[in-house]
Amino acid sequence: MDQEQSSMSNEYGINSLTVWLTGATSGIGLAVLAELVKQGHRVIATGRSRQKLDEIAAEYGPSVIPLPGDVTSIDDCRYFSEQLSSMAPIDWAILNAGTCEYMDLPDFDAELVSRVVNTNVVGTARAIGAVLPVLRTSPRHERKPLLAVVGSSAWWFPFTRAEAYGASKAGLAYLTESLRADLTSEGIDVSLVSPGFVRTPLTDQNDFSMPFLMEAEDAARIMVRDLTRHKPDIHFPKRFTLMLKLMTCLPRSMRDRMAASMARNAQETS
Repeated sequence: MDQEQSSMSNEYGINSLTVWLTGATSGIGLAVLAELVKQGHRVIATGRSRQKLDEIAAEYGPSVIPLPGDVTSIDDCRYFSEQLSSMAPIDWAILNAGTCEYMDLPDFDAELVSRVVNTNVVGTARAIGAVLPVLRTSPRHERKPLLAVVGSSAWWFPFTRAEAYGASKAGLAYLTESLRADLTSEGIDVSLVSPGFVRTPLTDQNDFSMPFLMEAEDAARIMVRDLTRHKPDIHFPKRFTLMLKLMTCLPRSMRDRMAASMARNAQETS
């Protein structure tokens, strides 16, 4: 580990960690991988593309261990469990794999909802099932193991066209917070990460205004900083997420009017 990496690790008061990171080949995941490696940590990187993982490993060297596979696959998650056990102890698991699809009414698409929920909720649940036994065996005398789930702040407000995405992220939030309650007695910390808009290949496809859009590298620095502190609730950028939290306190009728006014059919007829 070079001098810069050593000084950064000392700044945060931790030594080198072993981190399992899903969704590691692009967007926030790739930026988090780069930040972790910069701070001297070892990353077990998971994504569906073996080629991309090999390219990332070639760029970052032995600090990155490719573990290709799909978190929605039962067989792949069994494989993850076996491989992670062989690489134990695992200090952190950052479950970041996810997708986004928007729905355009009046054509309600139940299959779209199924696809998004399967990736974002079921895939994350299967990843938890793969890594939790390994986190349970991690030593506690130096630092607690950490399970981090990357959700979204989007579900705090009923955004138009986000029926599937928002529902999946609401499910992730409940799953994560329930796990926190159940895992406290086992000495495993659980963090929920709720980003606002971050520039990624997914958000590059958005055809609407994204207030307070952040670069993935800035988001990654905040995430790693707050995960290092084992914060249970991580959200950013604060100018956006605090505004959304305040909006949840508005009277229901006002929130409904605001949400309806954002719908495309409402804008087209106004």
